[in-house]
Amino acid sequence: MLFNSYEFIFGFLPLTFVLYFLLSRMRNKTFGKSFLVIASLLFYSWWNVYYLPVILFSLFFNYFFSLLMLKKQQKKYLLKSLLIAGVAVNLTLLGYFKYVNFIIGNINTIFNLDISLFENLELPIGISFYTFQQIAFLVDTYKNKVKERKFINYSMFVTFFPQLIAGPIVHHKEMMPQFADRKNAKVQSRHISAGLYIFFIGLFKKVIIADTFARWANMGFDQSVNPGLLESWITSFSYSFQLYFDFSGYTDMAIGLALMFNIKLPFNFNSPYRATDIQDFWRRWHMTLSRFLKNYLYIPLGGNRKGESRTLVNLLITFILGGIWHGAGWTFVFWGFLHGIGAVIQRLWGKTNIVIPRPIAWFITFNFVNFAWIFFRAKNWQDAMKVIKGMFTYNGNMGINLENISGSFETYLWVIGAFLFILLFKNTNSLRDNFKPGIRHLILLIIIAITGLLNLYRMNEFIYFGF
Repeated sequence: MLFNSYEFIFGFLPLTFVLYFLLSRMRNKTFGKSFLVIASLLFYSWWNVYYLPVILFSLFFNYFFSLLMLKKQQKKYLLKSLLIAGVAVNLTLLGYFKYVNFIIGNINTIFNLDISLFENLELPIGISFYTFQQIAFLVDTYKNKVKERKFINYSMFVTFFPQLIAGPIVHHKEMMPQFADRKNAKVQSRHISAGLYIFFIGLFKKVIIADTFARWANMGFDQSVNPGLLESWITSFSYSFQLYFDFSGYTDMAIGLALMFNIKLPFNFNSPYRATDIQDFWRRWHMTLSRFLKNYLYIPLGGNRKGESRTLVNLLITFILGGIWHGAGWTFVFWGFLHGIGAVIQRLWGKTNIVIPRPIAWFITFNFVNFAWIFFRAKNWQDAMKVIKGMFTYNGNMGINLENISGSFETYLWVIGAFLFILLFKNTNSLRDNFKPGIRHLILLIIIAITGLLNLYRMNEFIYFGF
C-alpha cells in the first residue's frame, strides 16, 4: 500500500487512526498496540502476501534471540557468540534475497560457469530497513542498553507502519518510551494538525516535484542514446532532485503519520544539498542510516582510534559497504567507493588548514554528489558513462531533446526552482519544531493537500522501496 494512494489516505489511515485510539482507551492497554501491529502487518502484506512470512520470521527470530541474550548477560563469552550468530542470521536472510543472484552472476563471469540464477526471487519490500533496525536492537541488547521482554512492544518497534518500509531506522529507546507514555494514548489535536501538515508537504514533494523530475531523469538515462551537453546535465540534476524530493517526501510523510499517533520519529534529512563537504552531507542525508553505519560499522572497525592510515581505510570500507547495502550491483559499489574517496580526501585536506570559501565549498560538494548519483541511478556502466560523456564533451549538440516534455524552458524553470527550494526554504525539521496551528498554515495545508490529491493518479512507488 502506497502512502500516495487513495486507499491509504481515505481508507487505511482514518480507519486505523480511529480504531487505535478507541482501543487504547480500554482497560487492557495492549489492545491498542495489538491492533496497530496487525494493521501494520496488513499494510505491509498489501503489496504481496509473499513478503509476510519473511518479516514474521525475522520478527520472531530476533525477539526470541534477544530474550536468550538477556538471559546470558552475565556470561560475556557466550553473549558475544550469540550476538555474532544473531547478526549472521539477519545478514544471511538479507543476503539471500538481495545478493544471491548478484553473487552467482559474478561467479559465472569470473570462472566462466553457467550456474542457474534463482528465478522469481523477489526482494521483500523494506527488508534492508527492518533488518538493520533489528541488528541494532541485538547490538544494544548485547551492550545492555535495552531490556525489552514484551513481544507486543517489540512487534510495535519493528512493524509500526509509518517507518516500516523505508525508515527512518529507529532505536528502541527513541520510539517505545513514547508508546508507554499514557498521555500519548489520547488524541492530541496539535499533533494531528502538525502531522497532517507535514504529511501533505511530503505528498507534495513526491507527486508534484519528484515525479516531475522523474520524467526527465528516466528519459535521459533510459531512452536517450547520445545525450548532448545540456541534456546530460539536466538528466543528472533531474535525478538528484528526484531522489531527494522522493525520499525526503517519504520521510516527511512517515514523520507526519507517526506524529498523528503522538510518536516523534527521528529526522532523516536536514537540507543535505546545502552541505559544504562530504562529511557535512552525510550528517544531513539519510541521517539514521549514517548513524547506523557510524555506530555499528565504522566505530567497531576501529573508527579513528587506530592511527590515521587505519582511519582512512575504515572510512573507505564503511562507505563501500553502505553502497552495497543500497543495491546488488557494481554501480552501487562504485557509488559507495566514490563517497569513501571523497571522505578520505576531505580528511586529508583538513590537515592542510586551507579554508575553502563557503560558496566554492558548496559548489564542489554539490557537483561531486550530483556526479556520484549517476552511478546510483544508472542500470549499468554503459548508461552511466553515456550521461557522463555527454556532460563533459561537446558533440555539437547543446540543446535538450527529451521527448514528451513541454520544452526546455519549462525544464530550466524546474531546475532553477529546485535549487532555490533546497537552498532558501525552511526544511521539515524546522517546520515541525516551530509549527503553530493558525489560519496561514490551514490555507497552505488546503492548497498543498488538494494539489497532491489531484495528482495521485500517477501512483509511482518511492525510489527507496527498491532498497
